[in-house]
Amino acid sequence: MAKPPAFTNTRVLIIGGGISGMAMAIELITRYSIREIVIIEKSGGFGGTWRDNVYPGAACDVFSSLYSYSFAQKFDFTRTLPGQEEILTYLTDVAQEYKLYQHARFNSSVRKMEWNDDQLKWYTTVTIDGGKDSEYSTSYKVVSDYVISAIGQLCKPKGFDIPGLAGFEGRVMHTARWDRGLDLTGKKVAIVGTGATSAQVVPEIAPITKHLTVCQRNPGFVIPRHDNELSPWQRWLRANVPLVRKRIRAENMNFRELFHQAVTQADSKYADLMRQMNNGLLEKQLSDRPDLQEKVKPRYNPGCKRTVITNDYYPTLKRPNVDLETSDIEKLTKNGIKFQGIDEVRDIDVLILATGFDTFNFLGDLHIVGREGQTLDQIWPNGVAKALKGIAIPEIPNFGMLYGPNTNLSHNSLILVIEAQARCLAAMINRVFTVRRNAGNGTLAVWPKKEVTERHWEKLQDRLQNTSFSDPACSSWWKRHDGIIVNNWPGTAIDYQRLLEEIKWQDFDATGSAKSAFNSEVSKSGSQTVPRVMEEAWLSRSSLLAIVLGGLAAGVTLHRMWRLQCM
Repeated sequence: MAKPPAFTNTRVLIIGGGISGMAMAIELITRYSIREIVIIEKSGGFGGTWRDNVYPGAACDVFSSLYSYSFAQKFDFTRTLPGQEEILTYLTDVAQEYKLYQHARFNSSVRKMEWNDDQLKWYTTVTIDGGKDSEYSTSYKVVSDYVISAIGQLCKPKGFDIPGLAGFEGRVMHTARWDRGLDLTGKKVAIVGTGATSAQVVPEIAPITKHLTVCQRNPGFVIPRHDNELSPWQRWLRANVPLVRKRIRAENMNFRELFHQAVTQADSKYADLMRQMNNGLLEKQLSDRPDLQEKVKPRYNPGCKRTVITNDYYPTLKRPNVDLETSDIEKLTKNGIKFQGIDEVRDIDVLILATGFDTFNFLGDLHIVGREGQTLDQIWPNGVAKALKGIAIPEIPNFGMLYGPNTNLSHNSLILVIEAQARCLAAMINRVFTVRRNAGNGTLAVWPKKEVTERHWEKLQDRLQNTSFSDPACSSWWKRHDGIIVNNWPGTAIDYQRLLEEIKWQDFDATGSAKSAFNSEVSKSGSQTVPRVMEEAWLSRSSLLAIVLGGLAAGVTLHRMWRLQCM
């Protein structure tokens, strides 16, 4: 008789079903055959941010050739820069291919995790937020050996504290919670924010609104969006000629890595190129509106804020039904919005918040109790998030996180980071399980040493303070009010991948009946290698062409010699 599935006991619990959670589950299943996995996802399906963000114009600003897993590359994206729907379709297809649905529990969220020091187990409270499952239960607990957070940095929409908001009788919605049933045709709309999201929304909704007020707090660096439709023959070539596909991905990888200098080194030639691109757009698209040029021109170094990539944002600001307002919002009235220094109250029907996410509150609203009853608030005093290599937290045993503190990229595809993290964490989990099994199915829990994590964090901050991220001339979603940068990684994607290639087990503490076996292994080997996925191009185009031509020439010579011998 088959053993019934254990709905409340598992080896690994993964919180989040987006790109990170999916990568983690696939790595455990395919590389280590660890299948006792439960994935808790608050929404109704896989996809994460690409399922949540369905606002008009939602799209990626990373090349489509780089925006898929290395182990499950999508060859038939229809555009150079993919849209939300295509990305979501891709992710759901991957979930289906790797049979992740059998591990998933949707419309569920995790509010509390408690570590049991006696059993060396996690007791995680799962709340059922909707669907038919909520008809028979509102919550239950899952007992697991390991917990992985794949919540990410961009999951909790950030509100905007505006006086009078409670009395406003119009509609208010955040771009990450877009109401598809709301028709903006003929409406008077105000949108707060002029970042990457707003730059996608504004050109889409401006033509249908009666009037659109764009509320700018800080202008962004805007550069052209080099997006093109990929023709059928281009898609065919990528799908059917592996060498071409690999070369395209590698060249795009190299280009994006070079872009790192533009957003980190204010005096680099690439930063100057960013300035030139922005100035070029201003002169080309707003040459007849010097008033708008003055308002939208950034006054800080490239990279201080997230770069905005668009071709149609500036032209939209010139529409007769669009106003760019740079004065601070004073308050909302019953049916309008008032700006400081302006007597007139502007009537609005809808207020859209393109205000981003609560990026400093890592792990969302999750209440974590670690070793000896220590809470995350105690481990992270003053809310400063610190994690060894961005994936493990002191005093939180058998726990890992993807897209954690100081792992965000502002120049390349995050999938490159996420895959490296999933590889590293899966190797750590497998080592813990292997040591336990070899020690007669004993118990084992590991966590990073506090002093090692502190040194790692201090080195990061020293590097980050010498980048454009720390420019005091602007604020961003990765820099706190005290200047501490808790989100961004200071190096390239390859730098981060190399950081995770080695697991130094001497940097970890351990407990449990298998502790002596673990310490014995650490004393023998000291570290563990986790090979990274190498996708960058090693040869330039000219070198590659020389090799190809040389190979052809050699082939012709050999053919001639063979013919002479046969005569």
